Amino acid sequence: MSEDAVQTESRILCASCGSLMAPNSANMCVGCIRGTVDITEGIPKQATVYYCRDCERYLQPPAQWQVCTLESRELLALLLKKLKGLTKVRLVDASFIWTEPHSRRIKVKLTIQKEVFSDTILQQTFIVEYVVSTQQCPDCTRIAASQTWKAVVQLRQKVTHKRTFLWLEQLILKHGAHRDTVNIKEARDGIDFYYVQRGHAIRMMDFLATMVPVRVKKSEEIISSDIRNNTANFRFSYSAEIVPLCRDDLVCLPIAIARQLSCISPLVLVSRVSSTIQFLDFATLQTVEMRNNTYWDNPFFSLTDIRQLTEFYVIDVEIEHDKKRGKLAVANVEVALATNLSVTFTTRTHLGHILNPGDHVLGYDLTNVNFNNDQWDALLQRTTRSSLPDVVLVKKSYRNARRKIRQRHWKLKKLAIEAEAGLINRGKAEQAREDMDYELFLRDLEEDKDMRAMVNLYRNPDAENADGLAEDAAAAAVADGDDDSEIEEDFPEIELDELIDEMADMTIVEHPAGIKPDENAFASIEESESH
Repeated sequence: MSEDAVQTESRILCASCGSLMAPNSANMCVGCIRGTVDITEGIPKQATVYYCRDCERYLQPPAQWQVCTLESRELLALLLKKLKGLTKVRLVDASFIWTEPHSRRIKVKLTIQKEVFSDTILQQTFIVEYVVSTQQCPDCTRIAASQTWKAVVQLRQKVTHKRTFLWLEQLILKHGAHRDTVNIKEARDGIDFYYVQRGHAIRMMDFLATMVPVRVKKSEEIISSDIRNNTANFRFSYSAEIVPLCRDDLVCLPIAIARQLSCISPLVLVSRVSSTIQFLDFATLQTVEMRNNTYWDNPFFSLTDIRQLTEFYVIDVEIEHDKKRGKLAVANVEVALATNLSVTFTTRTHLGHILNPGDHVLGYDLTNVNFNNDQWDALLQRTTRSSLPDVVLVKKSYRNARRKIRQRHWKLKKLAIEAEAGLINRGKAEQAREDMDYELFLRDLEEDKDMRAMVNLYRNPDAENADGLAEDAAAAAVADGDDDSEIEEDFPEIELDELIDEMADMTIVEHPAGIKPDENAFASIEESESH
């Protein structure tokens, strides 16, 4: 191979240090260029980032606070925005360098490029250290100042029990709708939710409207104003009233509304309350739905609720096979008062699919009642009293299981609700009434699979095992002399696969669903009401 064919790369001496190097437009080696030109000049190597310990948010200038987790893309973007000189260079790479979480230091490794001479691009890597300084955000400052709030949602329902609020409480916990509240207070007929932002209150109102039929009223109050700048500070109040109807209530519909709703019978049961109200004709299985606006245009109230249920003993059941819908079936049932078996009734019911002779069932006794209700009076004027049923059966009773099984293997969680000053010192009768409402709510969850699928049920580690419960129940039955009473075969047991493990949450506290309230407490309610 000839010497002409051998091509060698030309070399020159560095103008600064004299070392041999490949030629470039600067006539300087890479080391001398880096020593002469600093492309990181103007970029701070240390900065301060502000962090609110209460809400765990970082300050993004000028006045926006953002939630970011450590070593997240959101936090990296927020930190890079704080470096002013970074816009004059090209950012190649950025990554976190691990530091102790409690060290209040965040280190970011940056790689940048910049053209220093003509056709000469220099790349350099350096570390920026951020000092985390704590500072309260404006929202947390207002909260710390005597729980100052800007918007409140006042949820009310004019009924004598709290079953609806117990149900809403579990829905709020499952969907996390209480996350933005600064305080939750118990009121006389409901609950108040306080917020520091108006948008959070509006979001809660939208959530409630999808769960229950409500009527909303809005009001605002001026707190302060600045005439020179033409600005003002307001407080907003949203009053949400829930329809005074609950599941299993007996309702007498106005005649005009009954005709609009597919000519359904005026005397119906409330089968479901969600964003609409669903009524069931227990004699024909006809179901209709009423919209929220339709109810508030012509409101009405229930005749009675499940507090007035009477226990009956089933003597005979005759199912009408031509009248079935889904799981429901119409049947002619002969029942007797559980306290006096000589008093018998025959009625039509929608519970023909679950009732058998020998069972116990709960229902409304209408033989000796006198309702102070305009719709009921109008119904009596249009028809004879003999054409109306004497008994309206509502649901099956599991008296043996309820008496023997004293503790449940599941529990619920409860919101951290602050009671009003007038509601802290409750009497024994009022406390027993609340315990009864909670027990009835737990029974509704047990007996309705679709209902408990909408809430979170947690394992109760304090519950006894099934063998221990059976032994205690058997011993109690022998002591009472009724050991022949067996637990109902169709008693609705909640399976373990429907339960979830308990999770720690600072905003919720435990509320045991375990021990059933004392029956003597229920008796004290009836005694106090009779007096």
